[in-house]
Amino acid sequence: MSITVKGVIERQGFGPGTWALVGEDGETYELKDAPSELKKAGLKVRVKGLVRKDIMTFAMIGPVLEVQSFEVMKA
Repeated sequence: MSITVKGVIERQGFGPGTWALVGEDGETYELKDAPSELKKAGLKVRVKGLVRKDIMTFAMIGPVLEVQSFEVMKA
């Protein structure tokens, strides 16, 4: 299922951690294979991607979102 989420990028988890998108609605998505341009804590973005229900991760912080495209939002 393809969705679009507006929110803020965060670094979360233990050990090596993982990159996450915290949506405006409070939902946290774990970003799968996030592009390097998206790996900046505090970045406000709009991300379009696929929610992957067939993937489990060590972080288990929320649904896994496979990024298809993204746009950096103005502050």
